[in-house]
Amino acid sequence: MRIALVLGSVLLTVATLTAASPGAPSADVPLPERMADTGGGSQLITAEAPEPGATTGRVTWWDRRGARWVAAGSAKARFGAGGLTEGRSRTQGTSTTPTGLYDLPYAFGLASAPDGTGVGYRPVTERSWWCQDNESRAYNRWVEGLPADCRATESEHLADYPSQYDLALVIGFNYDRPVRGRGAGIFLHVNGEGATAGCVSVPADAMSAVLAWADPDRRPHIAIGTSSGATAITSVRAAESAT
Repeated sequence: MRIALVLGSVLLTVATLTAASPGAPSADVPLPERMADTGGGSQLITAEAPEPGATTGRVTWWDRRGARWVAAGSAKARFGAGGLTEGRSRTQGTSTTPTGLYDLPYAFGLASAPDGTGVGYRPVTERSWWCQDNESRAYNRWVEGLPADCRATESEHLADYPSQYDLALVIGFNYDRPVRGRGAGIFLHVNGEGATAGCVSVPADAMSAVLAWADPDRRPHIAIGTSSGATAITSVRAAESAT
């Protein structure tokens, strides 16, 4: 009996030391503090799915306060109908959400910008399109009036999505130096009826809260990934958005 008690005490001590080890992961450590890269700013949105094939997960927006990251809000999220895939190797038309760390160039919407919105905000008009035609010079860009080299069948007429594009943020995937065939028009927007075509979506009240929270002077980014594995959100880096 005494041997068993001694052995049990030793095992408990080892377990305690292991849990307290600096190298051991802890659920109490905020997600951004476990990430390889947060973009260098003091605001971050995380969009995390449980696994690559998932179409739902969670979006949380964070503020850096001193040396710590603090959650400012959180909401259930939806991802692409095809799940998630590495942004560096994504193929257009697969309805997959690209993983990676991206900037947030500007916001747009059919509705008025929520009170307190500090990011640049473009109102959607009947002439607003997002060109997704791989043959067009305007590939992966907003255009007011469809250019002659951008086919309507290969683009999105933004006003045709009164729920999803009531409020939205452009995600800088494949944006700075667009690679043809990788994908265009990836946004954080209001929920539609189900999974997205590759975007990340949240309820309308959460989208309003994100726009009122985001401060361009604090360089907000969005990190998209899974809880573990090759597409783990803790492993994504900003370089993924440029390759």
